[in-house]
Amino acid sequence: MFNRRLYLVISEAACKGRDLVAVAKAAVKGGVDVIQLREKELDNAAFLDRALRLREALLPHGVPLIINDNLWVAQQCSATGIHVGNSDLAPLAIRAQWPACGILGYSVEYEKQIWHADAAASDYLALSPIFATPTKRDTVTEWKLEGIRHIRALTDKPLVAIGAIHEGNAADVISAGADCLAIVSAICGAPDPEKAAAAIRLQIEKAL
Repeated sequence: MFNRRLYLVISEAACKGRDLVAVAKAAVKGGVDVIQLREKELDNAAFLDRALRLREALLPHGVPLIINDNLWVAQQCSATGIHVGNSDLAPLAIRAQWPACGILGYSVEYEKQIWHADAAASDYLALSPIFATPTKRDTVTEWKLEGIRHIRALTDKPLVAIGAIHEGNAADVISAGADCLAIVSAICGAPDPEKAAAAIRLQIEKAL
């Protein structure tokens, strides 16, 4: 059962020159309770090295590590799970190839996807993006708050909202029906990632 509230999607590029592991650890102190490592431009060896360092840092805190769209890296670093999008290996295939997968996330861009067997095989559905954002350029639907409300009425699956979410709109997104907020820039790019995470977490708790 996926019951996390504040989900950090992290990459070296998003950290703007700062150490990725240090940013992740600060965010965890601020209230992040699940982290996805997303490195689309790295080869497998470099991706795995980064994943292993991050997993070692997160283990003492009990924070799950999710790998974005790389089953080999996820298996090799003993990650908690994997997140895939529409052009990646399908959730049903991942379940078949990696029975030990603990958390399987699936990005949803169209309403019809929530009825698909791949959605049923997933532990959470990520609505992407909620608001248009430069970090999500390969998507079609901008869900907005009304989109969250609509999908919430159609499924009991945990919903993770991602896309231009920050302290100022976090409470509204949760109130619309999201179970968890996935953040990139508002934490990774913040001057103080711990403080930024804590501020967003506070808004989540208030909305709940």
